[in-house]
Amino acid sequence: MRLRAWFAAQRGWGRLTWAFLAGTLGALAMPPFGVLPALVVSLTAAVWLMDGAARGDPRLWRTLLPCALVGWAWGFGYLTAGLWWLGSAFLVEADEFAWALPLGVVGLPAVLALFFGAGFAAARLLWSSGAGRICGFAVGISAAEWLRGHLFTGFPWNTLGMALGQNLWLTQSACLVGLYGLTLIAVLVCAAPATLATEGGALRRFGPTALAALALGGLMLFGAYRVPAGSEATVPGVRLRLVQPNLPQDAKFRPENRADIVDRYIELSQRPPEAGGVLPTHIIWPESAFPFLIQRDPGSLAKVGGALQSGQHLITGAARAEEPLPGERLRFFNAIMTIEPPNRISDTYDKVHLVPFGEYLPAPLDALLRAIGLRQFVSIPGGFSAGSRAGQRILEVPGLPPAAATICYEAIFPGAVVPAGTAGSAARPGLILNVTNDAWFGDTPGPRQHLAQARLRAVEEGLPLVRDANTGISAVIDAYGRVTASLPLDKEAVLDADLPTRIEPAPLYARFGDWPFLAMLMAALLCALGAWRRA
Repeated sequence: MRLRAWFAAQRGWGRLTWAFLAGTLGALAMPPFGVLPALVVSLTAAVWLMDGAARGDPRLWRTLLPCALVGWAWGFGYLTAGLWWLGSAFLVEADEFAWALPLGVVGLPAVLALFFGAGFAAARLLWSSGAGRICGFAVGISAAEWLRGHLFTGFPWNTLGMALGQNLWLTQSACLVGLYGLTLIAVLVCAAPATLATEGGALRRFGPTALAALALGGLMLFGAYRVPAGSEATVPGVRLRLVQPNLPQDAKFRPENRADIVDRYIELSQRPPEAGGVLPTHIIWPESAFPFLIQRDPGSLAKVGGALQSGQHLITGAARAEEPLPGERLRFFNAIMTIEPPNRISDTYDKVHLVPFGEYLPAPLDALLRAIGLRQFVSIPGGFSAGSRAGQRILEVPGLPPAAATICYEAIFPGAVVPAGTAGSAARPGLILNVTNDAWFGDTPGPRQHLAQARLRAVEEGLPLVRDANTGISAVIDAYGRVTASLPLDKEAVLDADLPTRIEPAPLYARFGDWPFLAMLMAALLCALGAWRRA
């Protein structure tokens, strides 16, 4: 109680400093650290800081801004500590981008923290005493996290639900409620200890924390029951080879080095299997495998196709160009292509969800940003164009189950990796295919966070995930989120693996998306309103 009173008594810069430090601590709950108690301490401190801000003035509207500032400072600390590795991308071509490093390391977290500010302000509208305010707190933050994942193209990186999305057993609840449902549960559970400082009887003080512990135990039991003891069955007749070339994102990756780059991929692809191994049927290369347009280079395309053996198919990331209409510029797409011998591109998928500032400059700011000397990281004239959302479809590869294609960070968007309406139909895919290039971020938490978030999609959709990365981490993950095979960061190697089968029937989240989360959100809102009316 004395500690709560001390936090609640903070004012001005002191309050914001402690909110920032609490948010920074909370980032330790994210991959690759996974220290869940850090989020408990972080959110408990945030609730106590909110107690002081919410009671700073009897007029509710006068306390909205102080609460929003607490939320912004907390979010700024949380996002800065969790996303600092973005600065690595600015140093790949340091002569051109190093000056803009603060925009990524500090500027982006400062902007994204506005969502937390809005969430804390919304929680203030529902603030009460006791356990009721924990429900209001969870509603505000969870709604803000959902908005962060959807507005302005969305950026659901390190959404708070990932605190529960790393342990294999806790992760299984994502098959029911998805990432945002996990977020609501994580806030309810981790903020519940704030009520230990509540005045009143033992039930009022200890009840919410005991209930949170029981809920966490229930999630663990559900996960333990759901995950089978043995390994998952595999798709007959499919043998995958994931090629991880470990190509640096620097001067070596230039169009003039095309022959060496293609030779490197072919050499890795043609390595004999381990003793007793089976020849791969499907070879996968990572995102943007070539620093040139292979569709417009017949010699390289023939060389790649000719290196495939009979019955083999290549799936590769590659930039693609499309002839413009009269008066328009050439359009470029970040694509996945399937190649068959001798030199045929049989199917393609164009990336729909592009990375702002990485693959294009947002249209409202495009002219201004170019005027100050900023361009997107990928050196494509005008940046990439987004593929048609209507065209977001299953990639068809002979001999392989239909694949839900995703490129790079498309795999972090829950509910968006599989075409809508396929979960309960014969059109449901047999796997999630993710090709990526994390070489921009080096040996930092970034690639590990990327893998963890992509892995959660496998659990949500009940589909195996096949992930091929340029520098790692490449992996095959079954539909329960178990890594069946993987390659570490910064290693040139190939990974031969069988393809796990999908789960039948499709999980609840795959069929209903965020509706279960919205139902949970409404239930928490009603609890918060009930407590608010009694206060």
